[in-house]
Amino acid sequence: MLARLGQLVSSKAGRDQGKYFFILEIRSENWVLIADGKLRRAEKPKMKKLRHLVLHPQIDAEIEKKLLTKETVTDRELQQALLRMGITE
Repeated sequence: MLARLGQLVSSKAGRDQGKYFFILEIRSENWVLIADGKLRRAEKPKMKKLRHLVLHPQIDAEIEKKLLTKETVTDRELQQALLRMGITE
């Protein structure tokens, strides 16, 4: 599965293990920037290797649209998108 902007991912290891994030930027075929609006803010996303992430099939259409049009995604929008997907951390 290829990574897409606005795609839901979860961390396989590290102190953020099991936490859910959205892909905010794809840097290369191996690296992405992720944020959840709480642990990792949208202004300072975490750079992570794709092999350290579980790619989930869910993609938030609103987040994806904003990222594709180069609009700023806020922490609140990321948190609301997680809630829409039924993720409450």
